[in-house]
Formats: sequence, structure tokens, C-alpha cells
Amino acid sequence: MKRLLITTAAVLAAAAACAQDPHAEHQMATTALPTNTSVSQDWAKKKVDNSPRHHEWVNVKSGTRTVSAFVVYPEVKAKAPAVVVIHEIFGMSDWVQMLADEVAEAGYIAIAPDLLSGMGPEGGGTASFADGTAVGKAIRDLPPDQITADLNAVADYVAKLPAANGKVAVTGFCWGGTQSFRFATNRPSLSAAYVFYGSGPESADEIAKIKAPVYGFYAGNDARIGATIPKTIELMKAAGKTFEPVTYEGAGHGFMRAGETPPPPAGADQKARDAWAGNKKARDEAWVRWKGLLKKL
Repeated sequence: MKRLLITTAAVLAAAAACAQDPHAEHQMATTALPTNTSVSQDWAKKKVDNSPRHHEWVNVKSGTRTVSAFVVYPEVKAKAPAVVVIHEIFGMSDWVQMLADEVAEAGYIAIAPDLLSGMGPEGGGTASFADGTAVGKAIRDLPPDQITADLNAVADYVAKLPAANGKVAVTGFCWGGTQSFRFATNRPSLSAAYVFYGSGPESADEIAKIKAPVYGFYAGNDARIGATIPKTIELMKAAGKTFEPVTYEGAGHGFMRAGETPPPPAGADQKARDAWAGNKKARDEAWVRWKGLLKKL
């Protein structure tokens, strides 16, 4: 219980900082959270462990690399579309696995690659790093071409699964939100991109490559990312691309994760309770919207 209370307080503090600090997205993985909480969330792991859906870890070849990915299958009769889930700057965490399970619960095959596969100590992935500081630094240092190649390999893999209907969409959160928008510029065959509090490409040439509709989910208390939205709207409109952003007032950067954490303990101050409530409301509303969009696949 003591660890849970510490973790909850740290996540709430990190979420609040994101609205004020232009580098808070990165600091959430490096300084705001206690050691290893960037990977482990007991409340998320418990939900995954209790899920009735089939989960499996697979190794996907990406050139000379091997990418470890978490796959969750929906309990449906027909072949289903697939969603590539790109993790936050925290790497492959328990929450990312829970999010993948929730996507499958909605009726879609989810595949979440650990983009740090092979990049850690002794060739390990996210879990092999000593702490959140090392995870965040390693993710920021990933070569862009490697990220694209790994995501393409994972998308190719999931599209060919016997239970898949061939349609592939992408989603991402925080750092992964930016990468999901970027992946839309590199994979024209995507059916859709769902960008959660990530910035868009800054080049009109890159925007021109996008074929899929892009749907944005943003936080009202996230000035750093919020400041990029008008330019993204301008570039997407000029290029004749579909971009539908929604901003959730009262929420902070990272609200999809923060809105699923356990509520603050009884002794928490009002500011912490209000932050949690705002994130939970945004998370719930965003899920309703997202499920409606997923049905269009």
C-alpha cells in the first residue's frame, strides 16, 4: 500500500508539471517518478493478469533487429482490424499492456512493440534498464529510421495474422503520440492514426505524405503541446488532409494514463484530487470518442 500511495502521488505531480514545464513529458520518465515506476504499475498489471482475453509476446523481425511485441486478441467471431500501440517515453510499461488489452476489449487486435528491444543492457528491452532516467534517455536517442522500420515490421506482422482483416491503424501516447503522427507520414496504407497529446510533423512535405485520417486527443492543461495544434491544423488543411483534434479541458498531459490511476489517498490535498478528477473525466470522454472512431475502420 505504501508503494501504491507513493506512485499515485508521483504520477499526479508529474501530470500537473506537464502543463507548466516545456520538458515535463521527458521529466516524467526521468525525475518525477520513483525508480522503476516508469515500467511497473501494479494496478495496471493486475487488470491485465485478470483479463479473459488471449495475450502473447511475439518476436518480430525488423531487418537485423528483433522487436519484442505484446499482442492481445479480441473475443469476436469475425476477423478484426489491428491497432499498433506506441508506448510513451516510459517504454513498455504495465500501463501500455493494459491499454492494449482495452483496445482488444473494444474488438480490435492490439500490438504494442517495445521500441527499446535490443537497446538495453545485454541486449534487453525496456525492463533491462536500471530506472526511468535510463529509459527516457534511450528512447530519446532512438534513430528515427529504426523507429519507422520497427513500426513497419510490426504493422506488416499484425496485418497478416489469421485473425486480422488486413486493416491497420496506429495510436500513440506522449512521445508515442508524436511517433504515431510521424508514422502516418511513413506508411500510406494506414487506415487511421489516433494521436494522444503528441505533436504533428512541422514540414509540409511530410504532411503531404499522409493518406490516413488523423484524430487528435489533447489536454487543456498542456500548453507545450497545445501551442503546436494551430500550426498542425494549418498544415493539414493546406494539404487537404483530415485532421480532427479535440482538447479536453481540465486535463493534463498524459491524461489517459493518469485518468486510470487509483484515486488520491484520503489525505491528499484538493489540488491533487481535482487533477485526478480532471484526468479521469478526460480519459473517460476520450475513450467514448475513440471507440466511436475505431468503429469506422
